[in-house]
Amino acid sequence: MRYFLFDLDGTLTDPKEGITKCVQYALRRFGIERESDELLCFIGPPLKEQFMNYCGFTREQAEEAVKVYRERFAPIGIFENRAYDGAAELLGELKAAGKTLALATSKPQIFAERIAKKYGLEPYLDLIVGSELDGRLTDKAQVVAEVLARLGAKPEEAVMIGDREHDVMGAKANGVKCVGVSFGYAQPGELEAAGADWIAGSMDGLRDLLFSL
Repeated sequence: MRYFLFDLDGTLTDPKEGITKCVQYALRRFGIERESDELLCFIGPPLKEQFMNYCGFTREQAEEAVKVYRERFAPIGIFENRAYDGAAELLGELKAAGKTLALATSKPQIFAERIAKKYGLEPYLDLIVGSELDGRLTDKAQVVAEVLARLGAKPEEAVMIGDREHDVMGAKANGVKCVGVSFGYAQPGELEAAGADWIAGSMDGLRDLLFSL
């Protein structure tokens, strides 16, 4: 494998505090109260889609919820986050081995770039691709396709690394193999059911797996 495509939330960083607090903030605007641990399902999927699935919101309501979410996320929630231990070191080792590294996330690119810089991930990344604030490129299959196109990468030379079923399905839609990481926010059995080619249970396990590909 020459090209390594990494998801961000739940794969390289733990965004639980920021995301769940911002979802709570948005839901309160609609008169809905939830505990943070009830909102872990919002880590990973596109926000609009998840507001519709979780709350039964109409498309218009979900779009409004995303706008309210970002009222808090942009100034505060973005850095209620932390890089997983060993994440930057793993990227550094892969880069030193001559691999091409990309961030492939459904998070808006403007936020992904700030997070990658804040937590020391940016120097190792050849490319960062995220969604647009207007809703474009939120589907993971579109994100993966965009990364491959920009890198000029063949699908058989690339691997996607992510913690949710959306990462697996986005990779498979493009003919790319996928490593699921079970230390993120997938539900039990989620990665297996989605068809992940490999599963790593720790950052050390992920490192060993990636260097074996």
